[in-house]
Amino acid sequence: MVAICCGCLSLNIVSIASLCKMKIIPTTIPEVLIIEPTVHSDERGWFMETWRASWLHEQGIAVDFVQDNHSKSAQGTLRGLHYQLHRPQGKLLRVLQGEIYDVAVDLRRSSQSFGKWVGVTLDAAAHRQLWIPPGFAHGYCVLSPEAEVAYKCTDYHDPADARCLRWEDPDLGIDWPLQTAPQLSPQDATAPALKDAALFP
Repeated sequence: MVAICCGCLSLNIVSIASLCKMKIIPTTIPEVLIIEPTVHSDERGWFMETWRASWLHEQGIAVDFVQDNHSKSAQGTLRGLHYQLHRPQGKLLRVLQGEIYDVAVDLRRSSQSFGKWVGVTLDAAAHRQLWIPPGFAHGYCVLSPEAEVAYKCTDYHDPADARCLRWEDPDLGIDWPLQTAPQLSPQDATAPALKDAALFP
């Protein structure tokens, strides 16, 4: 029997083909996808592939990632809703520690789902990821005592191009699972509503 060491787990060669298998779970907006990796566990721990370019391309997500981001936030923090107008970013996001409620808002005026949003609870234990394509505003609030979030981006962060959308805009009606008023950055606290925001075609 041939064995290969992969991520510090010895795996039978028969199982290597299953390493890249991930499950796609659709959301109410077709382009926003939950991606569930295959986790290989034994008494030593676990191993998983968090992304594979060829597999994503086969699923119709033909993108190239150019930047990785990693943030840590306290409970009650709300980051967002952020987007870049001229250099829009697609994001593949996962939680490394804790739990968040992650939101994507369609800002493409030509889209049938314009102004609609998807909210997904993500946590470190379940290993699920969220794919948010370009043309969406993105934000999340922290549900656990703290959370670490990592995400891959399809374009570089450009401070001059950064935009923000009001998190509690009544026209959006996002049902944030918050018990108290969130902790916001000054930028997020003064963000415009959808009707006043710069949008995608």
